[in-house]
Amino acid sequence: MKRIIVLVFMCMSMLSFAQNKNAKANIEVDGVCLMCKKRIEKAAIKSKGVKSAVWNVKTHELKLIFDERKTDLNAIQENIAAVGHDTKLLKAKDDVYNNIDPCCKYRDKEVVDAHEN
Repeated sequence: MKRIIVLVFMCMSMLSFAQNKNAKANIEVDGVCLMCKKRIEKAAIKSKGVKSAVWNVKTHELKLIFDERKTDLNAIQENIAAVGHDTKLLKAKDDVYNNIDPCCKYRDKEVVDAHEN
């Protein structure tokens, strides 16, 4: 009887550590236009295991569906920062940011204001 109980607890603990192949998450990503949208979504999709990435220009929210067995949110955010876009956790390197199109300079208040009109 003790062996059965031990086996049940072992199985339950293994299931609690199982990773979701269709995990959903939302992260905030800075950007201002449709060119940013394309770049952000492409960088996220290139992350192994990402099945869906949709970025909203107005809310700056990136909705993800990904396989936790193949990637994690940190790796996805690293790929996004690598193409010049900041997330709440990671800031894009200045040299990468400086190489994005002038229309996409989301750190520049004048560019942001121009996109709001």
